[in-house]
Amino acid sequence: MSGSKPVHAPQTQFPVIDDCLQVGGMPLTRLAQRVGSTPFYAYDRALLSKRVAHLRAHLPPQVALHFSIKANPMPALVQHMATLVDGLDVASGGEMKVALDTGMAPGRISFAGPCKSDAELSQALAAGVCVNIESEREIRVLAALSQQSGVGAAAVLRVNPDFELRSSGMKMGGGAKQFGIDAEQVPAMLALAHGAGIEIRGFQIFSGSQSLKADAIIDAQSQTVELALRLAAEAPAPIRALNIGGGFGIPYFPGEAALDIAPIGAHLAQLQQQVASALPQAQLAIELGRYLVGEAGVYVARVIDRKVSRGQVFLVTDGGLHHHLAASGNFGQVIRKNYPVVIGNRVAQQPDSPAYVVGPLCTPLDLLADKMDLGHAQVGDLVVVFQSGAYGLSASPASFLSHPQAAEVLV
Repeated sequence: MSGSKPVHAPQTQFPVIDDCLQVGGMPLTRLAQRVGSTPFYAYDRALLSKRVAHLRAHLPPQVALHFSIKANPMPALVQHMATLVDGLDVASGGEMKVALDTGMAPGRISFAGPCKSDAELSQALAAGVCVNIESEREIRVLAALSQQSGVGAAAVLRVNPDFELRSSGMKMGGGAKQFGIDAEQVPAMLALAHGAGIEIRGFQIFSGSQSLKADAIIDAQSQTVELALRLAAEAPAPIRALNIGGGFGIPYFPGEAALDIAPIGAHLAQLQQQVASALPQAQLAIELGRYLVGEAGVYVARVIDRKVSRGQVFLVTDGGLHHHLAASGNFGQVIRKNYPVVIGNRVAQQPDSPAYVVGPLCTPLDLLADKMDLGHAQVGDLVVVFQSGAYGLSASPASFLSHPQAAEVLV
């Protein structure tokens, strides 16, 4: 109907049986009992595997798929993902340890980030992890460490392109950025690295994240490959690795629709042929985080109190901003939007009134749902926030106001 209120994309990845959401093939109420406490995050391993299979079905088989651990560094989840993907990308020494513990070959682990310490670079060198060099300083430090230890250094240059991913939630390239080496400086940095004895295997070029527009991603990938081919002409040795980033988004808010992967896959097949012709030794890779894990996770909190204030229902839960900052609105973003939320043990019941879902913190920003049709919930019920498998617990201020930490389970 014209003018109707936009709704969330259908949340059909978790089935409902007898009015109760099923996670990992288990009723949510039973899962909560198994976990032993609320709040908690639950990640469904079958959905993780299904998402990778869906992507593989549309990607050319020659294109490698990497998982960016920063999206969700839970060790059990990373261990599972390591069995499904071709490489792991880390952004800290802590994430590097998690990646190495999986048994993934060190050469298929890449280490990015604009502020790698000398100690982290030393660890990466000793482990055989490929460093994504992001500055002249990193070249000099890595070269010195290599000379001191006698261990050869292999790396790629992370490039800050002269364009950005249109329609993206977060722009990681273009303009002045703390990430990577500006494209126009790459020839000089290639020469410096080569002279310092570092083996430069190729490039990582990342322009943005969280895009739901296939045409924008296709355009960025085309520009990325074009830039890489230009830069490859300046390389002192054949390019063997070309990571063109990701940017694939998932729908969070009302009115958003799922990303259409099919045209992206078809376009990647064309780019793969172009790269194979121009750089026959290069492995083309894409790097994804949120798209692989975001829709396979839920955040679950229990209703502790149900109160009515001047006619408005408030569902007070034991979870909130401190565990799920993004769902709360990131400390008061200008226009806050609701994540998809349901009462997990009363999914099919007709809502009788709108309600606020709030947490235990002493701030009005502790809000998980703003006037959503959840007023039928009662004390003891389980509130479920969908789309919570990425940038959840590890991206939230868990120590804020010193409430208990949320649990995490892979089921």
